[in-house]
Amino acid sequence: MARDIDRKLRLTAAFLGAIARKDLASAFRRVNSKTTFDVGRADKWLQGRAQPREPQIYEDWAKLLEIDRSPRWLADCEVGELLDVLSERHGRDRVELERALDGVGRSIGRRGPGLSLNGFFVCYSYAWSPYFRGQVVRGELEIGSAMAADRLRVTYSEMLPTGRIVLEGIMTIHKRALRLEVGDESGTVQFLNFCLFPPTPPASVLGGLMVGTTLIGPDAQPSVTRVVIVRLPGQAKALRTAPAYLPSQGSLAEDLQSLGMPVENASEIDEHLGAFLNGGGGVFDQVSAASYRALVELFDRSWLTHTASPS
Repeated sequence: MARDIDRKLRLTAAFLGAIARKDLASAFRRVNSKTTFDVGRADKWLQGRAQPREPQIYEDWAKLLEIDRSPRWLADCEVGELLDVLSERHGRDRVELERALDGVGRSIGRRGPGLSLNGFFVCYSYAWSPYFRGQVVRGELEIGSAMAADRLRVTYSEMLPTGRIVLEGIMTIHKRALRLEVGDESGTVQFLNFCLFPPTPPASVLGGLMVGTTLIGPDAQPSVTRVVIVRLPGQAKALRTAPAYLPSQGSLAEDLQSLGMPVENASEIDEHLGAFLNGGGGVFDQVSAASYRALVELFDRSWLTHTASPS
């Protein structure tokens, strides 16, 4: 079973100085004009959603890197082992090569001009616990470095009455949706899935549905809620200590302001957030694109006016 294919391909791109998938495909064609390595399939390989099955690709890959190792070794080795071989065989500084690998990951984490999802966000959704029915629960989402093409590390946390929970996982960027899967290390305490609208620059707000089970209550009930995820100017330390359950009838605009978010029209923010979170009804909830678009326009204007910088 081949391993670490996505990271080893990114390492190959860093080693070659390739800045796009087509550059990587061109490099493979230079060693074999009939190679089956192509941009379309490479996209899935770089995302970790598939891996090359043809032995010829690994043969072409070994020739491309000019390493004294078999194609089977290249398929089975860990990315750290390949780093060692490349640095020794070609006299490359291992630390610099590893940094270049991370740089390829960060660039892959961007989708289009001006779209970077890395940063700190506050999440608002309705509590699933029967003890806090009707209250908004607040969480923190940190979107970190890229693991592969269109996949980023994420951490979601809440300060519950029973203690702070920290769930780690992966964000996957699809053409028609943004998907998050997070869970605790053991996989036994809590697991959450997010299905969100695809992001657009400057990604000031994300929204969609969050699915999981109740954590505080007599039963672990399968549950779903709408969720709004607002980008903050920076890390808000209050999210690590302040209670997750917000007061009933409280102002989310005031809460955002307390977290360092510039707020000009609190009533407008509360109106749009309330309309989005309360828009469902009955046994079926499908989020309206119009309600999400209204949120995007509202927070984009604020972000571009007060927070965004040329850097």
